[in-house]
Amino acid sequence: MRDVIRWKHAALLALAILAAGCSSNSKKELPPAELVNFKEEVVLQKQWSRSVGNGQGDIYNMLVPAIDGNTLYAADSKGIVMALDRMNGDVKWKKDLELPVSGAVGVGYGLVMIGTLKGEVIALDASSGEEKWRARVSSEVLAPPANNGDVVVVQTQDDRLIGLDASTGNQRWLYDSTPAVLTLRGTSAPIVTNRLAIAGLSTGKVVALDISNGVPVWEQRIAIPQGRSELERVVDIDGGLLLSGDKIYVASYQGRVAALDLQSGRQLWQRDASSYAGVAQGFGSVYISLSSGTVEGIDERSTTSLWSNDSLARRQLSAPEVFSSYVAVGDLEGYLHLLSQVDGRFVGRERIDSDGLRARPLVVGDMIYVFGNSGKLEALTIK
Repeated sequence: MRDVIRWKHAALLALAILAAGCSSNSKKELPPAELVNFKEEVVLQKQWSRSVGNGQGDIYNMLVPAIDGNTLYAADSKGIVMALDRMNGDVKWKKDLELPVSGAVGVGYGLVMIGTLKGEVIALDASSGEEKWRARVSSEVLAPPANNGDVVVVQTQDDRLIGLDASTGNQRWLYDSTPAVLTLRGTSAPIVTNRLAIAGLSTGKVVALDISNGVPVWEQRIAIPQGRSELERVVDIDGGLLLSGDKIYVASYQGRVAALDLQSGRQLWQRDASSYAGVAQGFGSVYISLSSGTVEGIDERSTTSLWSNDSLARRQLSAPEVFSSYVAVGDLEGYLHLLSQVDGRFVGRERIDSDGLRARPLVVGDMIYVFGNSGKLEALTIK
């Protein structure tokens, strides 16, 4: 696989390895599974399409767009940020930051927040694109910052969490954590509430901080490093956390998928899993894209597998998203697949971007938004 892994020791040297769905001593990497034929039950219809610069760029970025109200915000790796009408794709504003963007896009409370490879956080006015402030942090920002209207929370690649004043960008607090020796390139995006800032770390832990001062409120381990080599002991939480009601859903690489109580961090249930993409939740079930390329549906009450579809093996899947009665997931060849929530069978497929689909799809109402690696952004509905 083509994940980029970082060596976190002193200068944090970059390292490229084969690490998704194959072992470190494999002699020959198996190719992505061929797509299977099926009877199409659902047809996706394009509503609009736009190009957002060069998209994810040449390194393993995960630039997921964001939606606030009727506006969709997207950014490319070279610093182009766009605000689009999510219904018709009309451009409301466009700004070129002329900086290498690596963490995008966070939006909320009138701000659009972008993180860069140079360790900066830039806040733009959501209505005009005017720069409000920029702040320097300890290292590159690989995930979108989060904002509760008072504090902007940023997670850096060295496992630090930083609280910035939402009005000025001034630092309010810093939470320092010792990162794992070896880790997948990327970090999960922090989640904020009025009280807490929650983040997944490279050590396989989830931590919740008091958002006013950065003091830890609770900590929960999701995965325990195992194995002889550092590669075998990688347990990153990279796929992002999902907050639904009073539960947090989280998955780690070479670890587990779990549900946690938001206020206490108590583990409600867990199940062995390996994912660098993340989870989705809906209709009493949790859906996960495993690092092997299998998509799995899990019953929340019994934690048993409802179904498992392994036909997308080694196709480097995006995080799943619930869309109507289906589960949507993208792959390395740019196909968006729709699976039935009931039994996991394929019901629809559409090719969006031949460069691949890495970013999680976004769903609002009856429309799904897909951002391809080359910068192609499409909005689709079920025909």
